Amino acid sequence: MKINKPKTVLVTGAAGFIGFHTSKRLLEAGWRVIGFDCMSDYYDVTLKERRESILLQNEFYVSIHESLERSGALTQVFHTERPDVVIHLAAQAGVRYSIENPRSYLESNIVGTFELLEASRAYPPEHILMASTSSAYGANSDMPHRETDKADNQMSFYASTKKSTESMAHSYSHIFKLPITMFRFFTVYGPWGRPDMALFKFTKAMLENNEIDVYNHGQMRRDFTYIDDLVTGIVLLISANPDRDIDTNQLISRNDSKSPVAPFRVVNIGNSTSEKLTDYISALEDALGLTAKKNFMPMQQGDVEATWADSQLLETLTGYRPATDISTGVKRFVDWYRNFYKC
Repeated sequence: MKINKPKTVLVTGAAGFIGFHTSKRLLEAGWRVIGFDCMSDYYDVTLKERRESILLQNEFYVSIHESLERSGALTQVFHTERPDVVIHLAAQAGVRYSIENPRSYLESNIVGTFELLEASRAYPPEHILMASTSSAYGANSDMPHRETDKADNQMSFYASTKKSTESMAHSYSHIFKLPITMFRFFTVYGPWGRPDMALFKFTKAMLENNEIDVYNHGQMRRDFTYIDDLVTGIVLLISANPDRDIDTNQLISRNDSKSPVAPFRVVNIGNSTSEKLTDYISALEDALGLTAKKNFMPMQQGDVEATWADSQLLETLTGYRPATDISTGVKRFVDWYRNFYKC
């Protein structure tokens, strides 16, 4: 009886919020996953260790603790493991922290991505998928955001580093014919989320009977995207290799972000709905059975008032469009939080 060898995917940032969920989904689908993570202390490492312990229960998961930016570290992994697919999720996250500690973003996001591109150049995978962000749209107020829209005026150093990685990736894609898909995701939330994210902070504060900080006096809108929806989009995009043609009868060419000179494409992954922050908080109040004490504050530096994804390109490429509503998604987070923290 012939036994098919599972394909290998390298996931950077595998112990992080999105990396954990992506790795878990791929393992469940029969992939062999090489998880690469530096286990930084940007937030509680215990949370990362707990996520990783779940992944390690699968025999096809291999854990590597190393820094992206260490010269040659990724190239050695590529040489040893020869991944068929790469999903690059590792990055220094957080808009506000990038104002306080910009060097960490330079090193992790830009230098780290350079190291990944160099490794991919030496040992080319079938497809490279790299995380960007809705923050790349910056000051562009045209809504909903389309991948072909102008994205030149980033509002934070975090967003600038992520937009820079898009440009870097395009140049490598053009010169070395590397098939690369950049995906821009929009305000991701859900179980196992990061402690610095709004939903986590709001939940903790409300359960401790503390105030929550509501920026821009609550006049914010976000395209809240549930983690399972995001991961489904990422996994389906593996097959949407920009090195292959798609059915042009299904897609108006002006809406496709595919580069005219490289196997490179940018794809939004969002819920295609711009929700009021106050409605998000109301969903949390309902899930917790508590009323939030709100501390209304001005807009923070580097932030934008609204995000809203046009996900038509994702749907055309994969047949999928995220659709989890905030009431459902927030309740799932609260159920996880109460169980995890026994509260």
